[in-house]
Amino acid sequence: MKTLAHSCAVQLQQGFEVYVLNNEEVELAMVPELGAKIISVKNLRTGREWMWHPPGGPKLFANRPGDDFSRSPLVGADECLPTVAPCVWQGRAVPDHGEVWSEPWKVDSAAWAGGMLKTSVRLKISPFEFERTVGLHEDEIHLGYRLNNLGAQAEAFLWAFHPLLSSQAGDQLELPASTRALLNGAVWVDAAPLTIPENNSAKVFAQPVVEGLAGIHNRLTGDRLEFAWNPVENDTLGLWLTRGGWHGHHHFAIEPANGDNDTLALAAGRNRCGIVPASDSVSWQIRLRVGSD
Repeated sequence: MKTLAHSCAVQLQQGFEVYVLNNEEVELAMVPELGAKIISVKNLRTGREWMWHPPGGPKLFANRPGDDFSRSPLVGADECLPTVAPCVWQGRAVPDHGEVWSEPWKVDSAAWAGGMLKTSVRLKISPFEFERTVGLHEDEIHLGYRLNNLGAQAEAFLWAFHPLLSSQAGDQLELPASTRALLNGAVWVDAAPLTIPENNSAKVFAQPVVEGLAGIHNRLTGDRLEFAWNPVENDTLGLWLTRGGWHGHHHFAIEPANGDNDTLALAAGRNRCGIVPASDSVSWQIRLRVGSD
């Protein structure tokens, strides 16, 4: 396997520092101040931009903790932790889509100097510190995670990678047969092109997955975006599609996750979430391959 030269740069966009990693195959852009939001994942061979943004182009702005996620910039990929839906857990009111998407993250300058984008955030409500390291390996984006429990007792958490993906004519969802069998007859998952009726939205979960694979293939252009992860670390796949049914938006999401309920309180009550032992940590990884036929 050949090693591709890559570059790192910090750009200013709409008043925010945007950290950009690229090589000959792929380019990734991330805004640490906005929850380490990944605002662009681009196939440099074909020009396909995979991250969605509202019509009119990305509009970057900061949210306050506790804001409804629908009032966020809605650009690209966020991290949801320690819940997706708002709830009360252990006496803590945990906000919509979790605590970390609305907080500024710190950049590890030493890692950045070495070509890796490592960021971290200390949660204000839950006793966690969350770290993510992003690196490029040929046509793959590697995301490495570590969740540190700063408390004196074990803590439950939900995590989901939350990428809003743009959809084009010819896009088709690709899943292992074992995952499709878990989706309870969700007809729109098998549609080609992927679709549901206009002015509708839907979310489904596949759990427990035995193959950590999912992707989109465009049968017209050959573009592919593939997700791969260890199902022992995260045994759930969430799929979200809106065609105007959620605040008028049209986008899609492939969400590797560690539980099949968006609410931490419900997931923890069913033992379908992650647990971090007291004063300990857990780690996991996912990979995104940005390619073409």
